[in-house]
Amino acid sequence: MTRLLFLTGKLAEHSLHQILQSIQADSKQSPFEYEVKQIGVSVAALMTPPLIARRLTKVENIDKVILPGLCQGDLAPLEAQWGVPVERGPKDLKDLPQYFGQQGKAPDLTQHSVTIFAEIVDAPDLTITQIVAKASHFRQQGADVIDLGCLPGKAFAHMTDTVRALKAEGFQVSVDSMRDEDLLAAGKAGADYLLSLHENSLWIADEVASTPILIPAKPGSFASLQRAIEHCLQRGRRFIADPILDPIHFGLTESIVRYHKLRKKYPEIAIMMGVGNLTELTDADTTGVNAMLFGMISELNINAVLATSVSPHASEAVAEADVARRIMYRARQDKRLPRGYSNGLLGLHDRKPFPYSAEEITSMASQIKDPSFRIMVSEQGVHVYNRDGIQHDTDPYQFYPALNVQDDASHAFYLGVELARAQIAWQLKKRYVQDELLEWGVASLQQNKKAKVAHREASIQERLENAHSQSNDNTTPDNTASGTE
Repeated sequence: MTRLLFLTGKLAEHSLHQILQSIQADSKQSPFEYEVKQIGVSVAALMTPPLIARRLTKVENIDKVILPGLCQGDLAPLEAQWGVPVERGPKDLKDLPQYFGQQGKAPDLTQHSVTIFAEIVDAPDLTITQIVAKASHFRQQGADVIDLGCLPGKAFAHMTDTVRALKAEGFQVSVDSMRDEDLLAAGKAGADYLLSLHENSLWIADEVASTPILIPAKPGSFASLQRAIEHCLQRGRRFIADPILDPIHFGLTESIVRYHKLRKKYPEIAIMMGVGNLTELTDADTTGVNAMLFGMISELNINAVLATSVSPHASEAVAEADVARRIMYRARQDKRLPRGYSNGLLGLHDRKPFPYSAEEITSMASQIKDPSFRIMVSEQGVHVYNRDGIQHDTDPYQFYPALNVQDDASHAFYLGVELARAQIAWQLKKRYVQDELLEWGVASLQQNKKAKVAHREASIQERLENAHSQSNDNTTPDNTASGTE
């Protein structure tokens, strides 16, 4: 049986024992044996790998060491020193059962079955350099193909040069136009796909090597789309069919029926769905819209999507499509509901926003012996505590008179920032961790990455400097969190 060593701090030791005992009791068969070692610090953020290496020089009869999720730094030196794998657990102790419910491994979201076309809708108005920059942004968000949108009634004189420039940069390219001459020129310039051909313009597919995206010659005509499909099938020509997803109140439900009908009639063909008619044309957060659409895409085995990112509220639509296709693929493979795979589509709320009750927070507060403030959030509101007691409220302004930081501007500023975050988390039912940025799903993945690293490194350095200047009981500095030690 695997034997695990959990390293923890003073404040979390008791809770860690309780949770591990609960995991063992709830399991039909004990998933592991474990040992807990408290290494003499109060807070997880103080447990840097060099500090841990000094205080724990070796481990014996252990298969793996689990560090607190907030422990920062390179773990490779610890693995080399101890000769066993070392990994971070979840940021919050209350997430340990779920962590081990998945055998200690994150779900595999590396696979998917949907190609994302990201459309640059204003390509004729942009320079080639600007188009390449925008294409790079979309590729970073997860796009596989860059679609150049041609504007009706507007010349795109540098279209062929743009196709060649994108191809030179390693992009797959499609061109979307209502004009036959644009599509023919794009195909001859090397475009991989042409959006969109119908039964009356299929002659273009005979002139170029590009893969045609087929649509009905008349909106909503399934018969027209079927004739174009049969034409390509008879000639053994590769294609993708798109019945067109219509906006809400302009045929949405009927268009979904067309997708179902098309898949039922042609189980093996490639199908595309343009999701922009819902993400762009509905004033709703696009995370939920994409989740629903990609659920249908998964059930219907749709192979490609055309995504747009034009409206400000749809600025992350391509990235959301990337997360959604991976979640739905894995859930379908596992024959499970799409829950517990990723927080990428949970922008406003969290599934478990309040891991600690007000009673548990009060119990933790009773153990504090130093003047540093801790901030936590329960279902009842925001809690602030130190050795002098605990306050509870839902309005940050109510805390100020009793904090006694009127003469310490930097400390007051810090507490103001953290209390504002805590209030927002309570209002929206989001997870709050002191000194951590709030997470906003896929919108946080790229935007917060560098900021969080810089923030944590600066914060840890400051904490270490404070800790080294204090006595050996490791009194925590003013801006430390508890509850995740």
